[in-house]
Amino acid sequence: MTIASNVKQTLSTVKEIKSQLSSLALNSLDEEAQRVFHESMLIMEDIQNDLQTRSDELDRLEPQYKGS
Repeated sequence: MTIASNVKQTLSTVKEIKSQLSSLALNSLDEEAQRVFHESMLIMEDIQNDLQTRSDELDRLEPQYKGS
């Protein structure tokens, strides 16, 4: 597995975690839990953005791996 495909797989996992945290924040009855889930979701969003940037760079620098 190439670095580019590892980054893409990690990006997909991070998106799923972010989605799950968002759902937990919306469905939690405890305000403190809502806040923690929401803050965690925002952290995952930052990680997602960083990984997406890196994935785009890899696609540009290593076009042979694009779409892998």
